[in-house]
Amino acid sequence: MTRLLALLAVSALTLSTAAPAASAVEQVSVRPDPTYQQEPFQGWGTSLVWFANATGGYPDEIRDRLAELLFGEDGLNLNIARYNVGGGNAPDVPEYLRAGAAVPGWWKAPEGTTREDTDWWKPGDSRFLDTAADPRQRWWVDRIKRDVTRWESFSNSPPWFQTVSGYVSGGFDPNADQLREDRIGDFAAYLAQATAELERAHGIRFATVDPFNEPNTPYWRTTLGPDGNPTGGRQEGAHMGPALQAKVVPAMAEALRATGLGAAVSAPDETNPGLFADDWAGYPASVRAQVGQLNVHTYGTARRTSARDIAKGAGTPLWMSEVDGHWGSGQSFTSMDPGLGMAERVIDDLRELEPRAWLLWQAVEDYDNMKPGAESPNGMNWGVVQIPFDCGPRDTLATCPARVNTKFHTLRNFTHFVKPGDRLVKVNTTTDVAAVRDTELKTVVHLNKTDQAQSVTLDLSAFATVRQNASVRPVVTDQHGALVKGASVRVQDRKATLSAPARSVTTFEVSGVSGVNRAAALGGEYRLTGVQSGKSLAPSGTSLVQRTTDLAAADQVWRVERRSGGYDHRAQFSITNSATGQRVAAAGGDVVLGVADGPAARWVLSSTGDGTWTFVNAATGGLLDVIAESREDGARIGLYQATSGANQRWFVVARG
Repeated sequence: MTRLLALLAVSALTLSTAAPAASAVEQVSVRPDPTYQQEPFQGWGTSLVWFANATGGYPDEIRDRLAELLFGEDGLNLNIARYNVGGGNAPDVPEYLRAGAAVPGWWKAPEGTTREDTDWWKPGDSRFLDTAADPRQRWWVDRIKRDVTRWESFSNSPPWFQTVSGYVSGGFDPNADQLREDRIGDFAAYLAQATAELERAHGIRFATVDPFNEPNTPYWRTTLGPDGNPTGGRQEGAHMGPALQAKVVPAMAEALRATGLGAAVSAPDETNPGLFADDWAGYPASVRAQVGQLNVHTYGTARRTSARDIAKGAGTPLWMSEVDGHWGSGQSFTSMDPGLGMAERVIDDLRELEPRAWLLWQAVEDYDNMKPGAESPNGMNWGVVQIPFDCGPRDTLATCPARVNTKFHTLRNFTHFVKPGDRLVKVNTTTDVAAVRDTELKTVVHLNKTDQAQSVTLDLSAFATVRQNASVRPVVTDQHGALVKGASVRVQDRKATLSAPARSVTTFEVSGVSGVNRAAALGGEYRLTGVQSGKSLAPSGTSLVQRTTDLAAADQVWRVERRSGGYDHRAQFSITNSATGQRVAAAGGDVVLGVADGPAARWVLSSTGDGTWTFVNAATGGLLDVIAESREDGARIGLYQATSGANQRWFVVARG
């Protein structure tokens, strides 16, 4: 631990020696609002693939340092880990995957087995299970299990003998399904068997098992050279379209039950929220009911709110289960660009997705793969820690150093202060996240990407109690240092103003502020006006339509009442016309106005803090939607799946 602290201290002191430029100070007001609280946060994590396979056999000095950097209290302080159950190529296939990516499979093939032999494996037959498989990744399991509170196992590809192409790097056609239809049950049994053995051997419990990784994409392709061996495709991957996914999910759920595992199925682990929504649309209701957790990546960032509202409509928890990226102009361990880019991704994900957990792809990246060269002329900044993936048994930290970049430093502004069990709350900006613990505001993390300092005023008026000694302390990461603690500032008149340096991430530690100011909560009489059309909701018989806004029209006023869920972001509301007494409800796939109460007349309201809301029906999961995106007066309002379109967003304006 002492050496870890020394490393972090050196990194913090050597970010840059440049003097800050003098510039004007920008004024920013940040208003955390506990009347809209996400579910208790489960934490921060990483997938172990591929770095665990690459580094799990390193000398103790090196691998222990890596573990402390990721899971130690002074490191990233992660508490969630995803274990990759490798597929594995046939014994006669020469190595061609990138460093670390050849994660061993859990099968034990009969002697002499080749890639042509695909019918020997039998589910549940102990002769074909390699209980000693994957020793390097499993070193990590034992090393970090005291720090990990939630485990997930997942697959990048089925074993070669269950694939169409016969290779784990994808099909010859990257758009064609790679899992053989006649091996769906075998694949699910393979994942369940490996997961059960991990639980038995390591004394851990998996909460979820995800059989996919970015399945509905054209990424995964195997190319053969003139000698008949693979030359293209450097990692495990398998295309599975929504129809095939919908067959795998029930098989996975059955395999988990048959193996006696308490884990739930998670899916679809798609590469971006848009494809996630496409996958979900292809699942029948019976399949959706067997998904215990929804996983999505944010390599693409459009339609995050669609994933959010799908999860709310399904009543299912949502994870941002994988992301990383390259920010900046080249490999660098001092530039703030990667750190600022990562901080922005975290804030946007937490604000728009509202996930229960946020995870890195692989927190440790191959230094040699990232340095300037064939992959990139200037190098890249993937990973928050970089180390060569070819360190030998005689290497030390001096000869095989672990380097941290500014993504590592800025992430600690989140992972050290937003703790498991905290609830993230609505904020009026796109540059902040705020968290309450029990009833107290504990944390606001602020991003300043600009080249000028900011004067940040925390507006605490949405909280019920601000004690006389309430205060806020800044903890700053910028080019001059990491997690540098500043002087506390007293809260006065429910506000506190502090400085955020240029190009920085600042965590504001708050004390003495708690409760909920009920007057700030949604509830009362409002006009509901479409973001796209600018027109207001109004009744038309038993139908709901949009009308040109008329401030004198009593039937354009709606009573929004909180019916269940308190201040949770999945609380249910009723929407009743103040003039007619009709409730907005779902019926027969459409929106109707009636008087009956019940799930069909309850709505979950979602907001990113910008003053607009979506309305998710509690019974169907469909959203209030202007049909055909019409801007016409009298256009019907219907139900439709989440699109993140402006025709599904509504201003909720208190009756004047």
